[in-house]
Amino acid sequence: MTAENTGPGFGIGPLHHVQLAIPAGAEELCRAFWGEVLGMTELAKPPVLATRGGCWFSGGGLEVHLGVEADFRPATKVHPGILVQSLHDLAKRLETHGHEVTWDDNFPGHDRFYAFDKLGNRLEFLEPRT
Repeated sequence: MTAENTGPGFGIGPLHHVQLAIPAGAEELCRAFWGEVLGMTELAKPPVLATRGGCWFSGGGLEVHLGVEADFRPATKVHPGILVQSLHDLAKRLETHGHEVTWDDNFPGHDRFYAFDKLGNRLEFLEPRT
């Protein structure tokens, strides 16, 4: 881990993971989206956490943890901003799998779009402009 010194005696490094909420029993929808559509690898959850439900995925140095929340409501405003390569190819893949892509050119130095996972959680995908 590369950490930047930000205060006396400690540093902050890159994110380890992002967690999104899902309703109970939605693991297969998550596998279809995060695994099949986005091509991320499902990780085995530690046994003590596996009993809680949900699932974890990894790809491109990012982990996404999908955790069961009893009063699930999709995150329609808050969202992870995920850096990708070949943003336009990803947009085509999402659209091919029935996910609407909304382009937004208001982030300086980046191309980006928003999409939603199969449960309605908002996701931002962006790529630095060359």
